[in-house]
Amino acid sequence: MQREQISVFDIFKIGIGPSSSHTLGPWRAAQQFTASLKQQGVLDEVEQIKILLYGSLAKTGKGHGTDIAILLGLHGGDPVTFDVNAIDSTVDAIKKEQQINFGGEKLLPFNYDEDLIFLFFESLPFHPNAVTFQAFLSSGKAISETYYSIGGGFVVKEGESGNEKEQVELPFPVEKANDLWHWCLTTGLKVSEVVMENELAWRTEAETRKGIMQHFNVMKECIYRGCHTSGFLPGGLNVGRRAAALNKRLIGNNIYTDYESWVTAIKSGGNGFNYTLDWVSCFALAVNEENASFGRVVTAPTNGAAGVIPAVLQYYIAFCDGFSDDKIIQFIACASEIGSIFKKGATISAAMGGCQAEIGVSSAMAAAALTECLGGSQRQVLMAAEIAMEHHLGLTCDPIGGLVQIPCIERNTMGAIKAITASQLALQSNPDKAKVSLDAVVNTMWETALDMNSKYKETSDGGLATNIPISLPEC
Repeated sequence: MQREQISVFDIFKIGIGPSSSHTLGPWRAAQQFTASLKQQGVLDEVEQIKILLYGSLAKTGKGHGTDIAILLGLHGGDPVTFDVNAIDSTVDAIKKEQQINFGGEKLLPFNYDEDLIFLFFESLPFHPNAVTFQAFLSSGKAISETYYSIGGGFVVKEGESGNEKEQVELPFPVEKANDLWHWCLTTGLKVSEVVMENELAWRTEAETRKGIMQHFNVMKECIYRGCHTSGFLPGGLNVGRRAAALNKRLIGNNIYTDYESWVTAIKSGGNGFNYTLDWVSCFALAVNEENASFGRVVTAPTNGAAGVIPAVLQYYIAFCDGFSDDKIIQFIACASEIGSIFKKGATISAAMGGCQAEIGVSSAMAAAALTECLGGSQRQVLMAAEIAMEHHLGLTCDPIGGLVQIPCIERNTMGAIKAITASQLALQSNPDKAKVSLDAVVNTMWETALDMNSKYKETSDGGLATNIPISLPEC
């Protein structure tokens, strides 16, 4: 059986908010369906398309922008490069003109209300996030393909395992945390160094370093933009953006027009507990307010949890002198390995495991990365990840109105603070005396996910989503 091979660029992906499983994944699925028709040589024969959304994609799809993502994907846009400022006008044009430029190559009639179908009470067995694309050809033939968005922007086509990408010979294959510890113990390598050695199986070190820094640049631009943008979030809840106001209170009326001078000002402002705590919260709020506004973010490992790792990394940069390419690459590489262990042994999809699978995993990733960068041993790195997840076990996903806003945005601040606390605990502890292993907590997280009621798995059928009365406008 082929084992899943996960690169740092599988865990960290550049995309558009608000959700990796409900926005980025369906967008990628739409692109894959279009590519499939091209590969079959029938795209020119397509006369009509229909899209069927199942399960969680149907129930919280509009709040998560699933419909928007699919339209943009079918329209030929790519989430890495598509102009976020053109999202509304593009989607509005598709609806108003009732046609779509399929694959960016062929205009097709498209009625939003009739051709995009939300099957609220139907689910497919493989995964709650399912979408079926149907293409009707001029020959009278119909082609139907189903895709599953399994979390973190990963997409699996019906009938495939998800491991179809070309297998490589990894020098240090890792399935579980114990495998990672084995390689660290036998080679003396840090977790990040194990990752960088494995990445050589896919590309050169220079290419990996460049790619990681590109992802970091998206993170830092997202933080800076979020800290300087006020107003209200879209979707109808009228949630006000808080990061910009908090940034202004912390930094004063001075205006810093670039990221570097802004970070310098933050560093010179002090390092007291309240000051640092407020900045960590500000960083996380900034990212997830951008995410909720269909901004460009990095899945880390998901969009809903996209603020945790950038916030902790920004804390490391601003308050721990971590502002160098080498340290940033070390942080992101280490974090990616912890994320891959959770994906292989459990899930990073809230629709499968609740928010423990998103905020919990991102907090564990951030805790491990910070611990290594602060000089912790390999055992302390694994211990930090375990501590962070242990205190997210059972965390539900019950977004109000199906929007990635309440409690999602604040939850990123909590995940970031827990990650820093977990790191400090690990650095001050003897990991040889730890009672709980990272593998044990991964297994426990998965068992908890299986036991969790579906109401608390990104369906908005329970919890806060049903106990907070709201009235959203018609989409």
